[in-house]
Amino acid sequence: MKIPYRNHLVAGTLMLALVLSLSCNKYKKAIVKEQYLDETIPDYSAIGVQSTNEIIHLGRVLFYDKNLSVNNAIACDSCHKQELAFADNGSFSTGFENRLTKRNSIAIQNLSPAGFFFEQPALFWDGRELDLASLISKPIANHIEMGMDNETQLLEKLNALPYLQTLVGKAYGENEKLTMERLSTSMAFFLSAIRTSNSKFDQGAMNGNPAMLMNALETKGKQLFQTTYQCNNCHNPSLGGYTSSGFVNIGLDINPADPGRMNISKNSADRGAFKVPDLHNVALTAPYMHDGRFKTLDEVLEHYSHGIQDNEQLDTRLKNQDGSAKKFNITDEDKVALIAFLNTLTDYTVLTNPMLSSPFKYR
Repeated sequence: MKIPYRNHLVAGTLMLALVLSLSCNKYKKAIVKEQYLDETIPDYSAIGVQSTNEIIHLGRVLFYDKNLSVNNAIACDSCHKQELAFADNGSFSTGFENRLTKRNSIAIQNLSPAGFFFEQPALFWDGRELDLASLISKPIANHIEMGMDNETQLLEKLNALPYLQTLVGKAYGENEKLTMERLSTSMAFFLSAIRTSNSKFDQGAMNGNPAMLMNALETKGKQLFQTTYQCNNCHNPSLGGYTSSGFVNIGLDINPADPGRMNISKNSADRGAFKVPDLHNVALTAPYMHDGRFKTLDEVLEHYSHGIQDNEQLDTRLKNQDGSAKKFNITDEDKVALIAFLNTLTDYTVLTNPMLSSPFKYR
């Protein structure tokens, strides 16, 4: 009868040792076994980023490098997938140890480092960041997303990687080390390369007539978008950068569970208000809203048609003159036309551009 007890004791001891080992190695500097593809650095000037090729390329590598996460399992592209216009196809994204984020991963596109091109609108669903470089560090340190909350240990880990040593040397000088500022700056320049300018809508806009390349159904959808249903009161598709910095409560709930912008502004009028997203590539970025509650564009239009909830903070543009919530009563025929127009905002080159793709051979 003593043998089973001894076996249980040994097994328990081994299990305890394993748990302690994993706990003590949270920040283990293990190198992810991935083969690096791009031995030569491409010419990124073709995609209009005003920085050196070496800095942009370093940012691209870091964006796709799983070593930025605490357990070498999650990279930025885990939640921002190129084939989905750098959004995610789940209501919430899966971080390290399979933990779910609290909000839907918003698409990364038409952004800019501070001081370049145009004024950067507020970032994240609640606008808690104004600077693209500053945004970079937040998911890395987030205890759900990537969990690397110790900058010193993260930099020690990254600076021990031979391929990053080489790339940092090319970008910032021989024998230089990666710092958080350099990490953020490099990735910000890479992210600024994710720009939409080749959609049907954009190509028409370049010629001064956004409807020039549209068929009859798409043209009708554009007219409905801009006049009949006045969608452009909040969303204003335009060529190049997306400059809307508005936050709107669109009546998703009577009592919003997520305070949204109010968490940042501390103003109760902002309860349940969220960033107005860029609609470029919107046909590819489902599910929709900050919590991914709508799986299709048809469901989104149905919300505006009959589902707007009359809460206290509902935006005035979604209210009738008597203060009640609007019902736009969008017909099925008009929904088809509106969705056809929204599809003209898809830039397929963003999805396939090799200079925006992973430089790692094995993922």
